[in-house]
Amino acid sequence: MKKLYFVFGFLFLSYQFQAQILDKKDLKTFNGYFDFYYEESTDKIYLKVEKLNEEFLYVNSLASGVGSNDIGLDRGQLGQERLVYFKKAGNKLLLIQPNLKYRANTENELERKSIEQAFAKSVLFGFKILSEKDGEYMVDFTPFLMEDTHGVANRLKRGKEGTYKVDASKSALALERTKAFPENVEFEALLTFKGEPTGRNLRSVTPTSSLVTVIQHHSFIKLPDNKYKPRAFDTRSGAISMSYMDYATPIQEDIKKRFIIRHRLEKKNPNTEVSEAVEPIIYYLDPGTPEPVRSALLDGARWWNEAYEAIGFKDAFQVKMLPEDADPMDCRYNVIQWVHRSTRGWSYGASVVDPRTGEIIKGHVSLGSLRIRQDFMIAQALMNKPFAESDDNYQPMLEMALARIRQLSAHEVGHTIGFAHNFAASTNNRASVMDYPHPQITVKNGKIDFSNAYAVGIGDWDKVTVAYSYSEFNDNTNEKEALNNILKKAQDDGLRFITDSDARAAGGAHALAHLWDNGKTPAEELNAVLQLREQAIENFSKDNIRSYEPYSVLEDVFVPLYFYHRYQVEAATKVIGGLDYNYAVKGDGQLITKSVNAKLQSETLEAILKALSTKTLAIPKDKLELFPPRAFGYNRSRESFKGKTGVAFDPLSAANTVSDMTLKYLLHPQRANRLVLQKSLDDGQLSLEDVIDALVKQTFGKTEKDAYLSEIQQQINVNVLKYLMNLATNDESYFQTKAIANKAIRDIAQKNMGMNAVQYQYNLMIKEFYEHPEKFKIETSPKIPDGSPIGSDVCNYNSN
Repeated sequence: MKKLYFVFGFLFLSYQFQAQILDKKDLKTFNGYFDFYYEESTDKIYLKVEKLNEEFLYVNSLASGVGSNDIGLDRGQLGQERLVYFKKAGNKLLLIQPNLKYRANTENELERKSIEQAFAKSVLFGFKILSEKDGEYMVDFTPFLMEDTHGVANRLKRGKEGTYKVDASKSALALERTKAFPENVEFEALLTFKGEPTGRNLRSVTPTSSLVTVIQHHSFIKLPDNKYKPRAFDTRSGAISMSYMDYATPIQEDIKKRFIIRHRLEKKNPNTEVSEAVEPIIYYLDPGTPEPVRSALLDGARWWNEAYEAIGFKDAFQVKMLPEDADPMDCRYNVIQWVHRSTRGWSYGASVVDPRTGEIIKGHVSLGSLRIRQDFMIAQALMNKPFAESDDNYQPMLEMALARIRQLSAHEVGHTIGFAHNFAASTNNRASVMDYPHPQITVKNGKIDFSNAYAVGIGDWDKVTVAYSYSEFNDNTNEKEALNNILKKAQDDGLRFITDSDARAAGGAHALAHLWDNGKTPAEELNAVLQLREQAIENFSKDNIRSYEPYSVLEDVFVPLYFYHRYQVEAATKVIGGLDYNYAVKGDGQLITKSVNAKLQSETLEAILKALSTKTLAIPKDKLELFPPRAFGYNRSRESFKGKTGVAFDPLSAANTVSDMTLKYLLHPQRANRLVLQKSLDDGQLSLEDVIDALVKQTFGKTEKDAYLSEIQQQINVNVLKYLMNLATNDESYFQTKAIANKAIRDIAQKNMGMNAVQYQYNLMIKEFYEHPEKFKIETSPKIPDGSPIGSDVCNYNSN
């Protein structure tokens, strides 16, 4: 009887407490997917939970950021998505994230349960139950919202910016974008992080660097219905995948299940060749984007509709302006956001994905606003006297920059509709916007032509990826066979797909896939780029800046011109010891793998050595007169030349920097090892000895009569020597690679037995190296300025 009285008493007090909460005068009510209530006097949100054990999606994000590319906390940045549910445990409601990496897709409930019990789940938060009435629970939701869910403090600490934690006294709920809708609820909290700054980046972007305030966003989202049909992933498709382990899989089949991520897209009339979509895919552009960028972004993103039309969808992909009262963080909107930072940085496309199936719920593109200025500067540097007659002659540069912004818009949207990079597209008539395009500029009749700098529209490969991911098949069609036919036709048409890890220069081996390159072969394009660069440097003058601008600005404009060939050089180095291969599958008839032939490797090495020549790397003497010490108020930045001559411009360090970059890739230990291996398998192949002999002949074997060119040559020679020493000591080098490098070092020592100052220094370096090889480390060259057309060597994409 006492227990019964206790239960009645608890229920009475619980009802009374809930009534007290809901009867408060300053309570603001939000009715939606979850009902909640805001109490202004205490700055609290009370959440009503009646959906126990019902799964939904939880997403955290940043509504406002820090503004530093290096720190990486951007406005509009999506965080992690999690499938979660509320479960009652005693006097608490637990918010639980089940482990979807390991599943058992079976009707056997006990088998499913065994998997759930085998792997850990995560309890994200525990809420004390304030009241309960008719299966409805009231909890104080505020502490959950005030946690650093996005990991801001950890990001600052990892970046060595300082140790910070949330200061509750300077934090509060933010109601402007706290809203409730039938299928989602959105919450925001203003969080202030207090700490001691230790890094330069944070100091540069905060008014008071010991206090960093951002707005964190939380979304509770109703899961889609079960009518979405997952599509199998194929390594050849170019689609981004999600995967999990299914322990109910028959033993003879692969336990790992892979599916592509994509938006749901269905025809209104599936029996007709062309039909409108039941629900078109609509992207919304940030209304804070200024013109003419706004129009360029709209144009570029809309290119994708052509690919959907090609598979029978009419107006299925649309791009509109985001309504002014809409929240870009709201999961109901696919958004293209224009993001500001203090320095240039990458753009990226992220997606909120249903982790059960791979269905994309929200696409979110973040485009760095300073990106367009780099392309403008590239064009400004390449043009012949653009401001000789008028300071208003900026239109040609602007047109090239806008052409790139159109392509960038299409590229990042491509990630959010489910597509990976294709870095082989540039070798095939620019077949995809999912490549990183370097401006394709040519010299015609002695003049530099910008008319074909960037491609317009999506490419042939992009239509293939859309067809694979979004084609709709009727019940009588064998989907697997139909999808394979799409990829087989692409193969027959000569289209290639090679993505990220195979495109990187450091140790990378694929000869036809690289970032920021052009041309059918890297050697052919490198020679063309060097010719263009030479012509542009010859034309370069004071008229590459406007009237009354300091000559320090002219130096900054010269930076992207001097380093203009850097990415094509990287691409060319991948041919040396390179491979040609595909993501082949049994029965598709594709080339599996083969070494690049010796003739192409030799031609490419010749082009690389040309890029390493004093003629290429020496800034003409008459141009040096244009670069005085920096003007007051125009200090050097991360995008400036680095040097060792104090205030004076340092052309020797410029040559040191770019030769260091080239040799770092050309003499990479993994590349050297592949040369050894390839020669052992085919005596007709280029050998590591061939590469090093040609390199030493081009450098130590040359004598420049001109004193200035001679000093440039010594900068190159020193870098050759240090990277040979690295080959000789690096843990990744084969024994044979070390032997060949050591022989080259000793040969250099024997050929420099004279006693002039330079020869003495070479031999001193070599003597110290052999006496204390364990102390060897690569001496740092002046850092190459930021220059990648997007400000970094990557454009990130993720599906969270």
